[in-house]
Amino acid sequence: MKPKTALVIGATGLVGSTLIPLLLASPAYNKVILLVRKPLALAHPKLSQTVLDFDHPDPALLRGDDLFCAIGTTLKKAGSKENQYKIDCTYPYELGKLARANGCQQFVLVSSLGADAQSSNFYLRTKGELEAKITGLGFHNLVIVRPSLILGDRGELRVGERIGTVAATLLGPFMVGSLRKYRGITAEKIAKAMLTLANGGFRGKTIVESDKLQAY
Repeated sequence: MKPKTALVIGATGLVGSTLIPLLLASPAYNKVILLVRKPLALAHPKLSQTVLDFDHPDPALLRGDDLFCAIGTTLKKAGSKENQYKIDCTYPYELGKLARANGCQQFVLVSSLGADAQSSNFYLRTKGELEAKITGLGFHNLVIVRPSLILGDRGELRVGERIGTVAATLLGPFMVGSLRKYRGITAEKIAKAMLTLANGGFRGKTIVESDKLQAY
C-alpha cells in the first residue's frame, strides 16, 4: 500500500497529542501534517506543521489522504455555547469540507458516547450534528469513534473531570453488560483504535462505541 499523508485537527488535545506519535511511527504514513493555530514544540522527519486561520482557512493547506479530527473544548474554556459549537462542530465541518474537495478520502472523527442530533443535551446534540454534517460530505470512508469519559493527564486542573476520573476508575470493574460502554477509556486506547480503524480496510461509514474501543 502506498504511504499516505495524515492531516490532524486537535493536535494539542489529550487524544490528538496521543495520536501523533502513533501516526509518526506507523509505516502507513510518510507524512503527518498538524493543522494548528501556532507551532508546537515537536520535531520529526515525517512531521509538518501548518499554521491555520481556523475562521478563514486557506483551502490549499487542506491536502492529504486521511483527516483525523480530535478537536474539542468545554463550555468553560469556550466562554459561550456559540463559541463551543464553533470549535466542536463548525471548524471540523468546514475543514473537512475543504479537505474532501481536495481529494481527501477518509475522515476519522472523535465524537462522544450518546452523540445525537436530536438530544436535549447541548454537547451531545452538537456532536450528533457534527456526525451528520461530516456524513453528508461524502468521504469514501468515515470512521466515528464515540468514547465515554476520556482518561489521561490533560496537564491542567479540571476538578469535575478529576472527580469523574476517580469515580470511573473505581466503578469501571462493576460496569458490565449494557453498562460496559459507560466505562472510562484511556486516550491511548482511543488513539490506537483510530489508527487501526483508519487502516483496517473498512469501507463506507463505521461507528465504534466506547465499549468496542476498549479492545484496541
